[in-house]
Amino acid sequence: MEFDYSDRCKGLQEKLLRFMDQHIYPNEKAYKDEIDRNGREKGNRWIPTTLIEGLKPKAREQGLWNLFLPRSPRAPEGLSNLDYAPLCEIMGRVLWAPEVFNCAAPDTGNMETIERYGSEEHKKQWLEPLLRGEIRSAFAMTEPNVASSDATNVQTRIDREGDEYVINGSKWWISGAGDPRCKIFILMGKTDANAARHSQQSMVLVPADTPGVNIKRPLPVFGYDDAPHGHCEIDFTNVRIPVSNILLGEGRGFEIAQGRLGPGRIHHCMRSIGVAERALELMCKRLNSRVAFGRKISEQGVWRERIADARIQIDTARLLTLKAAYMMDTVGNKFAKSEIAMIKVLAPNVAQNVLDMAIQAYGGAGVSDVTPLAQMWAHNRTLRLADGPDEVHRNAIAKLELARHVALPGEDMELPITRS
Repeated sequence: MEFDYSDRCKGLQEKLLRFMDQHIYPNEKAYKDEIDRNGREKGNRWIPTTLIEGLKPKAREQGLWNLFLPRSPRAPEGLSNLDYAPLCEIMGRVLWAPEVFNCAAPDTGNMETIERYGSEEHKKQWLEPLLRGEIRSAFAMTEPNVASSDATNVQTRIDREGDEYVINGSKWWISGAGDPRCKIFILMGKTDANAARHSQQSMVLVPADTPGVNIKRPLPVFGYDDAPHGHCEIDFTNVRIPVSNILLGEGRGFEIAQGRLGPGRIHHCMRSIGVAERALELMCKRLNSRVAFGRKISEQGVWRERIADARIQIDTARLLTLKAAYMMDTVGNKFAKSEIAMIKVLAPNVAQNVLDMAIQAYGGAGVSDVTPLAQMWAHNRTLRLADGPDEVHRNAIAKLELARHVALPGEDMELPITRS
């Protein structure tokens, strides 16, 4: 396997690192202050920040735009998964940074979905403005009343009436729905409850301003509302859309979900590694700057063990993520499904562990908003649930591993007995 980055990727890494140093890290407090000020002065935290909107043209001018989308004629700047990995990791070091480069979830997964499964009309109407950063989007699959870790459980109905589909159901944890720029939902529901289990579901495009779409409330994550992005609960009541808004065709929703979630999962993992790296960096700086019981905390044996463990875990997660990216590029998502599942378990857990160490190093400051660690911890903890919980991915990994060792007809699978 060849993990070397292309010359173009290396050049973009240098540009991106400079951009982060010049425009992102210095503005972390300003970003938060602007959202809070909108809430105090305008009574609305759900207003896009002028800070991010002002940085987007700068990023685009430097070629740091739409880097996530491979093999699309509409996004020639898109990179392979392997080349995108180190760039996504760098962006992931600050929660809001990916949006500056038009590389933020859920837009990235939605753009890839429309590119792969949408019609030309869908691409003109929705993909092109998304690629230009003019609008945002959301992905509506998870539901409050079923175990959504099994996507075949979705209960939202998509019933055909003539040339229209009528949608009824509830969704929640719909990331991005709180943003006033969110203009389109990709929604998963059932078009035929009597079909085979994995052929009941379909995906459709639902414009956000369609009558019957009701955003009930934002859902905070450990107390963070993540405005102006947000995660919302939404009711869809007699929502009517043209039949032409279906993606790929009736009964193809589960297939699309599997195609969408592969890239989405690996992007989450890339960003998680960036989170872990930054947490380790902040932890080391803290430990080197504090003295307790007559010596630097960094000289205490227990902290050196933790630093070593963090470095080992981060590099392990990165190497497995690169392997998954390489396989996605060379043999495709289907053949990389075990590696994708493994990194989806490993990377968020590694990041969570390193964040926990860093918070411990900062003491009371670590659980406050004095550092970014508390919000990073809250956000990262959701990734052990988003795009499938750890338990589902571990089950998939185990099934694939067991299948490798199934006895063929006439084959004896008993372990040989050896004597010394």
